[in-house]
Amino acid sequence: MASGNTTLRQRLATILVADVAGYSRLMGSDECGTVASLDSARNVFRNEIAAHRGRVVDMAGDSVLAVFDSAAGAVDCALAVQQMLGETARDLAEECRMLFRIGIHLGDVMEKDDGTVYGDGVNIAARLEGLADPGGVAVSESVLGVVKRRVAASFDDLGEQHVKNIAEPVRAYRVRAGAVAAAEGVAAAAPARAAAPRERVDKPSIAVLPFDNMSGDPEQDFFADGITEDIITELSRFRELFVISRNSSFKYKGKPVNVQQFARELGVQYVVEGSVRKAARRVRITVQLIDAETDRHVWAERYDRDLEDIFAIQDEVTMAIVAVLPGRVEAAARDRASRKTTDNMAAYECVLTGKVLHHRSNRDDNAKAQQLLDRAIELDPNYAHAHAWKACVLGQTWVYNWCESRTETQARIMESLKAALALDDNDSDVHRILAAINVIQENFDEAVYHQRRALGLNPNDDLVVVQQGEILTWLGQPEEGIEWIRKAMRLNPYHPERFWSHLARACFAARQYRHAIDALKCIAAPDPLQRALGAGCQALLGDAVAAEEQRRAALAAAPALTIAEVLASLHYRDPAHREHHRESLARAGFAA
Repeated sequence: MASGNTTLRQRLATILVADVAGYSRLMGSDECGTVASLDSARNVFRNEIAAHRGRVVDMAGDSVLAVFDSAAGAVDCALAVQQMLGETARDLAEECRMLFRIGIHLGDVMEKDDGTVYGDGVNIAARLEGLADPGGVAVSESVLGVVKRRVAASFDDLGEQHVKNIAEPVRAYRVRAGAVAAAEGVAAAAPARAAAPRERVDKPSIAVLPFDNMSGDPEQDFFADGITEDIITELSRFRELFVISRNSSFKYKGKPVNVQQFARELGVQYVVEGSVRKAARRVRITVQLIDAETDRHVWAERYDRDLEDIFAIQDEVTMAIVAVLPGRVEAAARDRASRKTTDNMAAYECVLTGKVLHHRSNRDDNAKAQQLLDRAIELDPNYAHAHAWKACVLGQTWVYNWCESRTETQARIMESLKAALALDDNDSDVHRILAAINVIQENFDEAVYHQRRALGLNPNDDLVVVQQGEILTWLGQPEEGIEWIRKAMRLNPYHPERFWSHLARACFAARQYRHAIDALKCIAAPDPLQRALGAGCQALLGDAVAAEEQRRAALAAAPALTIAEVLASLHYRDPAHREHHRESLARAGFAA
């Protein structure tokens, strides 16, 4: 998102806010001494923030604002600062002591190019600072869920606090240094005889730590364990993830955990942590995804539900978490891959980068994607997923006629798909792509068979779910298709922009023209076919001016676009739906 020449990016961060308790009183009694003490305290903050891998954003007046990639680093920093400042103030008269309150929150921030941060995450941290004792630290529940077993401290529940300008109450905790984790030894999280670090596999590897039961009710352990087990089971459906088994993860249940050590012992790149709290008729579940190499948060979320049916909630939350996690893992892995040269990439990283290039839907990037997938197959000829995605990339080449021979390209597509299927009949992506290719060829029975297989193998994959809606639209069931497409959007809030195109076409086929137009408005740069669809919707609504505007925009990008060319890109099984689409384009003024 950009404003003028300034770019704002949203990211997850741990925010630390500090302020001097009684600053005005101190300045009133000894201005020079207070300024000197403040300068000294600022140096302590700067040194400790840097030592704990944080970054100072601002030190205006008597306040401090800093951001950290690690919540544990922020809490350790705060405790270190308070200890050092406390030792400095110990010999002073009580009325002369400079004591800071510190608040810490884990949440989303908007970050400018110059490093300035804004948003609710900052506001909540500031409100927590106001709840801290002078010389103390207060954290939010999102922070506690991450650091509870990782820092030498204990936490006193202050309950839900209604704070200024924040719509929902914030659950706050007072941090007390050294009471629990120091006695147990944070590094002692591993079993007594820790295994040697495992060799990493050539795809993202992930372990799910048992979710903490924070309800104060031991009987709720079954619910927290159930959430953990379900997430492990559902993540295992994604064949592009290497998921540590339940037995390995549950060895760490109830123990303080150093995430980086835990990850080294299990040989994983990513760790999922979470907590469950049941209160009255509500249940709150928090979850975080951590890049173990950097101890950096990749993603975090909180789910609040009414406790009507605890097992239905378990299924719902598991599905929501599992739908988002693979995409966040893939995005983080993509960042790793982008920092390497092609020759040094593992087969998985070639496929990953190839997917990204393919989704850009232009000729040059699609050609680069094909090269990367060929490289992946060269590295590992038995990599079914690489063969499947090679077919997908070739399919885009065929659809947009970016090839010298469509007949030869079609043969190569089928060759790649047969290889993928022979290597792994249980890869949901293989069946998803086979379904898509069969739709293009209008082999609807084959498409339905492979789509059902894909959905059965991985019902939480947003790409499989959105394709279910797309296929139902082609089969003449657009109302049902709309529901599947919207489900895919809920499953993956970070979904590709093309989901809006699928939704628009389904709404059009269902005669919901205004909804179709609303969906098209969510596409940043509509292509000529999407412009033509918008023109048809406006024409059927009787808005000739808007229809003409969309028609001109479509022809500006593709001057030779005709009704016949648009219809050739569509795959309605029922001739009546194809005629409905033709009529809309004719009314909009497109040439036959």
